[in-house]
Amino acid sequence: MRPRVEEVRIRGLGVIDEAVLELSPGLTVVTGETGAGKTMVVTGLGLLFGGRADPSRVRPGADRALVEGTIVVDPDGKVARQVEEAGGEIEDGRLIIARSVSAEGRSRAWLGGRTVPVGTLTYLADDLVAVHGQMDQQRLLQPGRQRAALDRYAGAELAETLAAYQEVYRRHREVAELLAELTTKAREREQEAEMLRFGLEEIEKVDPRPGEDVALREEEERLSHADALRTAAETAHLALLGDPTTTQVAQDAATLIAQARSAVEAVRGFDPALGAIADRLAEAGYLVSDVATDLAAYAESVDADPVRLAAVQERRAQLTGLTRRYGEDVDAVLEWARNAAARLAELEGDDERIAELAREQEELVARLTELAGRLTEIRRAAAERFGEAVTAELSALAMPHARVTVAVTPGEEFGPHGVDEVELRLAAHPGAPALPLHKGASGGELSRVMLAIEVVFAGADPVPTFVFDEVDAGVGGKAAVEIGRRLARLARTAQVIVVTHLPQVAAFADQHLVVEKASDGSVVRSGVVALDREGRARELSRMLAGLEDSELGRAHAEELLAIAEADKAAAAR
Repeated sequence: MRPRVEEVRIRGLGVIDEAVLELSPGLTVVTGETGAGKTMVVTGLGLLFGGRADPSRVRPGADRALVEGTIVVDPDGKVARQVEEAGGEIEDGRLIIARSVSAEGRSRAWLGGRTVPVGTLTYLADDLVAVHGQMDQQRLLQPGRQRAALDRYAGAELAETLAAYQEVYRRHREVAELLAELTTKAREREQEAEMLRFGLEEIEKVDPRPGEDVALREEEERLSHADALRTAAETAHLALLGDPTTTQVAQDAATLIAQARSAVEAVRGFDPALGAIADRLAEAGYLVSDVATDLAAYAESVDADPVRLAAVQERRAQLTGLTRRYGEDVDAVLEWARNAAARLAELEGDDERIAELAREQEELVARLTELAGRLTEIRRAAAERFGEAVTAELSALAMPHARVTVAVTPGEEFGPHGVDEVELRLAAHPGAPALPLHKGASGGELSRVMLAIEVVFAGADPVPTFVFDEVDAGVGGKAAVEIGRRLARLARTAQVIVVTHLPQVAAFADQHLVVEKASDGSVVRSGVVALDREGRARELSRMLAGLEDSELGRAHAEELLAIAEADKAAAAR
């Protein structure tokens, strides 16, 4: 679904106090008497899409001018994604855009219910609308737009070649960046390699083992407290088994448990419950005996070894030196060493890598040169066809001596779209130099040139809405009919809005809006009214004869409408 402008509300702009434009697909024309505010419609649309805010356009007596537009968009399309990125919302496939300009010159913009910078509307407008008017920035005057439009006009062959070129271009950029890093940062990389070598040598010299720092810490604790550990084990052993060398009555745990067991065993026959208790006392005796044996063995093993303690402390100091520089523990130090060895191997392979990349770069440059040359050939062929087509259109638009050409000039540097600079040029009459569009035509001529261009580009240009003001300046008669016919042709693939004073153009409308002016004392108010078939005939009569009820004008108006309807019907078939 192509986006289109559905409704525009204007308040406090120029002579317009308040007006609503309900716009349909196809060709909409806006007419009205001089001074009624037709141009304010285009001004309002321009403001809505990021145009320059001029406080002098604010209606006298109003504190601000406000323009609000409803745009029908595809909820899954590009415009919807741009709105979402800006924080706005789309409801039921409709986007609300608003712009206000205060009498003091302050300007505000809203997109999908969110306040945004005016530049956001300008950015969005690139994919929504093309405004062609004497005071407007022309979208197709931008070099990048001219190149993109020509590429779309050139068709599938160029698209395929460009896709292949861009893939090679992307890799060429990657290789160039890698080469730049490897060559221009060689000193930094050598310093990094030297640091890594130093660290690896230091770690290799110490030769730490996984978990070694934890084991040494525990061993140092034992060696530092050997006497206390031995004394504790011996004391516990005595408490459990006593001292076999003494003749005193033992009060150790093993003897006391044995006495308890003997007492219970003596009477267990009188009560079976005591049998289980006697068995548990036996188990306790065995357990105490085992623990006492382990304590004796531990006490025997504990030995105060100053030499070993000094060795452990020295080794721990070496490991601490490593962990202070390379990791929080020995395992982290070993992980650093593995990563450093891999990085060092990468750095030491730079020379070979540079040679490989240089060879690849040569191959990529050759491929880019070939593809860029092919793009230039295709663009020049398309440019010739396009120039001839636009020139033919201009001949029918009362510019029979004008000629449009497209200059495709190859540059020296590869870019994302090739090496070509594309510029549309106009020679207004024989012998005149071909100049860039904005220099080669007057305001009215430029609008007609743009119409011719858009008609030729129709279907290739993705912009869904076109606005034309003064496209019919300085023409009449047959040329005016041709302008109307071409606007109608363009409207078959896009929404077209035209401000016109020519009945021959207005007759081709799918929808006809008239800006009405009413005088109330010193206040002028303008409103916009959609005309039916009868109303269109009266308005065309007024435009033709200056009188709505002129019989001659009415007859001519009916004739124009019939011609336009027949022409559109034939085109549709």
